Amino acid sequence: MDERFNRWLLPPLLALLFLLIVYQYVSPACPGAACPRRPPREEEEEAAAMPRLAAKFPFARGELCRRVRFDMRGRDVIVFLHIQKTGGTTFGRHLVRNIHLEQPCYCRAGQKKCACHRPGGDKDTWLFSRFSTGWSCGLHADWTELTSCVPAAMERRGCAGNRTLRNFYYITMLRDPVSRYLSEWKHVQRGATWKTSLHMCDGRSPTPDELPTCYEGDDWSGVSLQEFMDCSYNLASNRQVRMLADLSLVGCYNLTFMNESERNMILLQSAKNNLKNMAFFGLTEFQRKTQYLFERTFNLKFISPFTQFNITRASNVDIGEDVRRRIEELNFLDVQLYEYAKDLFLQRFQYSKQEEHQKNRLKRREERRLLREQRAHQWPREEAAEVAVTEDYNSQVARW
Repeated sequence: MDERFNRWLLPPLLALLFLLIVYQYVSPACPGAACPRRPPREEEEEAAAMPRLAAKFPFARGELCRRVRFDMRGRDVIVFLHIQKTGGTTFGRHLVRNIHLEQPCYCRAGQKKCACHRPGGDKDTWLFSRFSTGWSCGLHADWTELTSCVPAAMERRGCAGNRTLRNFYYITMLRDPVSRYLSEWKHVQRGATWKTSLHMCDGRSPTPDELPTCYEGDDWSGVSLQEFMDCSYNLASNRQVRMLADLSLVGCYNLTFMNESERNMILLQSAKNNLKNMAFFGLTEFQRKTQYLFERTFNLKFISPFTQFNITRASNVDIGEDVRRRIEELNFLDVQLYEYAKDLFLQRFQYSKQEEHQKNRLKRREERRLLREQRAHQWPREEAAEVAVTEDYNSQVARW
């Protein structure tokens, strides 16, 4: 009787044990290979997070991917081209006070300039800017002045090393032309002149006939917007193109060197090329994106995030549509440059974000692969243990 009972009980028990083992591998809560391991498609999530940019200008991959192996201990130098009223003062302070550095810039209380020396006791500087070296190449020196002056200015500072061994990485900030123009008008209205700027080109400053002034006396305080717009010699018009272009290509400030249309075309194309080939440029209207791209370009991290100020002196100026159109006409080259710069800037940001997402996706994929391999090594040991338990249980049943 006992033997027939055991023979009847043993098959159901073995079948139940087999089902339990199979369930362990197919259950959603199990760690086996059949468990669902992937969240919804990562590509779909990224597509939703990064809407595709409608690009206006075609750029090659090398023009979008900006990576600088900046050697702060070596001979690399960041050169900041500071265009008036583009948020350059704020950005310049970020460079000397808000970057994680092995050897932070030394900023003495009450002084504008900071000592930004290289790590390791080298007295050489890695930053050429208003807040580190001062206006060593002149007040608000432009691209034409900086490229011809910076190497010699570094040598005059007594910095060690041959100038031919230095790598100069130029950076700048741009701003919406109408906002920038209004901001400069308000600044001049308060008494600013920048009359000590050298405007050096081809080894000399412009003559008074080449660059007349718009006012008599010490400054242009109290100037109305209409008066500001009416001066044909006002350097505020198309300032961003002029300061980024190679002025030697058009005879510097000699307006009789070539006809106006040819001069404008050459200036705009030169400014676009120089901007595109710079190591980095940011836009005042996109502070967080500017921070992100700078950090990605130079592999440096800021301590505090950038702040977007939407309320400025320019934004408080109430102008009509006719005045806005007039300002755009006066700055028609800057308008074209900014459209180009904004498109390039946003394409670079999107490219960097997609590259970052792809890198993270590959990292997660590799982590999952390693996890699968780890689990694969564990399964044989678990299966051997399960077989041993089953055999032991069967032998106990047979004895019963």
